[in-house]
Amino acid sequence: MTVEVFAPAKINLTLHVTGQRADGYHLLDSLVIFADTGDRLTLAPSDDLRLSVTGPRAEGVPTDGRNLVLKAAALFGAGQGADITLEKHLPAAAGIGGGSSDAAAALRGLARLWSRPMPDDDAVLSLGADVPVCLAPRPVRMRGVGEVIEAGPKLPPMGLILVNPGVEVSTPAVFKALDRKDNPAMPHPPGWATAAVMAHWLAEQRNDLEPPARALSPVIGEVLDMIAATPGCLLARMSGSGATCFGIYDTRGQAQAAAATLRTDRPDWWVEAAAPYEE
Repeated sequence: MTVEVFAPAKINLTLHVTGQRADGYHLLDSLVIFADTGDRLTLAPSDDLRLSVTGPRAEGVPTDGRNLVLKAAALFGAGQGADITLEKHLPAAAGIGGGSSDAAAALRGLARLWSRPMPDDDAVLSLGADVPVCLAPRPVRMRGVGEVIEAGPKLPPMGLILVNPGVEVSTPAVFKALDRKDNPAMPHPPGWATAAVMAHWLAEQRNDLEPPARALSPVIGEVLDMIAATPGCLLARMSGSGATCFGIYDTRGQAQAAAATLRTDRPDWWVEAAAPYEE
């Protein structure tokens, strides 16, 4: 049996930093959705555990124990074998949960391949704060250090673009540069009839990591300005700790047109048109 699993890009539509624990971990309040663009994993039975990486973003991705996919496999215990192929489409260290989504997809896929129960919640969280939210990719409100996950509202139809200028932003450096770490929490997401109504509500919320990320990598400001200038853009914001930014549109067609414009203007950037991912 061969198992194929999709690892969608994660988008933090909001990201409020509400505190910091004594152990240094930051407390977050974030509305998270997933896009229908991402990486793919293929898992096949094998006597040994092996990982190979293919795809347009394969360069520089480790295939040894540093990769979160193999760290996820290790949570099931020793003695299990699988041939894992990771088809890499998402940029690394980009604020869209590429590695975390890969790890979560590996957990889902290996549980099926090996007919094993999922590792417990604490083990999953040990892989990284974003891995639990990626286990069941759907709209959610994520709080705490990533372990408190509540169902989010149903999304209206919309188009999305994701844009990364090709710079890696250090998440620890962004958190360190925060002016304050006890910001107000997010109000409960109410649900919205249209993308425009949703974008209006989101505009009143924040990504608290965007100002320090822009200070560390000013090109993020250029990305946001260029997204906002595309016809039909309802909101432009940075996702996660950056440097990927997103735009929201009424339709996927508008997002595709915006993506085509940005690819022409900045062919060195990673640009993808998408829509919200639905399992």
